[in-house]
Amino acid sequence: MHDLKFIREHPEKFDAGLKARGLPAQSAGILRLDAERRQCVTQLQEWQKARNDASKQIGAAKGKGDDAAAQSLMQAVADLKQKIQDGEAREQSIDLKLNAALAAIPNLPLEDVPQGADEKDNCEVRRHGAPPQFSFAPKEHFDLGEALGLMDFETAAKLSGARFVVLKGALARLERALAAFMLDLHTQEFGYTEVAPPLMVRDDAMFGTAQLPKFAEDQFRTTNDMWLIPTAEVPLTNLVRESMLAEADLPLRFTAFTPCFRAEAGAAGRDTRGLIRMHQFAKVELVSIVTPENSDTEHERMTACAEEVLKRLGLHYRVMLLCTGDMGFAARKTYDLEVWLPGQKAFREISSCSQCGDFQARRMQARYRLKEDKNLQFAHTLNGSGLAVGRTMVAILENYQQADGSIAVPDALQPYLGGMKVIARNG
Repeated sequence: MHDLKFIREHPEKFDAGLKARGLPAQSAGILRLDAERRQCVTQLQEWQKARNDASKQIGAAKGKGDDAAAQSLMQAVADLKQKIQDGEAREQSIDLKLNAALAAIPNLPLEDVPQGADEKDNCEVRRHGAPPQFSFAPKEHFDLGEALGLMDFETAAKLSGARFVVLKGALARLERALAAFMLDLHTQEFGYTEVAPPLMVRDDAMFGTAQLPKFAEDQFRTTNDMWLIPTAEVPLTNLVRESMLAEADLPLRFTAFTPCFRAEAGAAGRDTRGLIRMHQFAKVELVSIVTPENSDTEHERMTACAEEVLKRLGLHYRVMLLCTGDMGFAARKTYDLEVWLPGQKAFREISSCSQCGDFQARRMQARYRLKEDKNLQFAHTLNGSGLAVGRTMVAILENYQQADGSIAVPDALQPYLGGMKVIARNG
């Protein structure tokens, strides 16, 4: 949600931010509604004052025995009461329009975000490691998993339809091991607090992190109007909704391993095979709540935490700074981590780390009290995958595949798999 005061004072800057995202100017429409609402409020205050003054005069008129004046004043009070009721209804209607307009506008990009239309305009920041070399033609993860007898899309389709999978044996255990490894790293070395959040949330929580109203069709809704979480970002960030934190309590850093659910409404025909784009998938999420002056530093820190997972797994990856046209709705700056997949011969996203400024905090009313003057200020929120567990499994299968179709287990994961060094058929 945007700050109306900022739009009033910097309409050109606001529209320039939207233009960078490829969107038309909207400050004029917002300010027109704002002016209309403020005018309505001023008129209501005038009517309320007139009603109060007239009410006081009624008693004085009656005290003087001036019934005609009293009757006239009583009629004026009744007329003003009706005007106030109508004015309050009009103010509420304008408020709804103004809030709906603001809720539909994405966050503004920071100045150092490259301008561009789509992923082709993203900028590479750095890369780590090198692609593995094979003496054979590397296969894609789904061919490897199915050949091992541990990845079953056909049975999953019978149970649930497309974009689901049944993992068995060592691959089911690998998913659990990956999550435990990531959580241990983030909690024991990077200071995140592990949370086991609800997997279903209400409208307000989805609105707070900006999944609603714009992206309702991408979500799964239950029959009692709850939402299955598309990412643990939703419940983790909303832990501070409607809060007044102390500045000394910040930063807050949360992590969680959860299943995530996405309808993938806009993904028809994309990644129809394999684990890349699923309706249900596992992810370790990172969320930070910080003061505004620390949000840039925290963004770099969070990205480094996600990178460390890839480094310890020995995976080749690159860090991409997303352009204005490829960023998420709530983000004002995003780094994507893209891991190398030998089977696909391509880099694929495995984590997005986004800085949201006070955009989500305003939607959630998440504030903190300054140490010096005790004034309230909106916090800044950040979120990132640390990492997407399914996609990390994809990367391990493709990067650690062996000529006989088995999968070597990265050293960092062996303690989480009871010392297992190789995943083989019936493993």
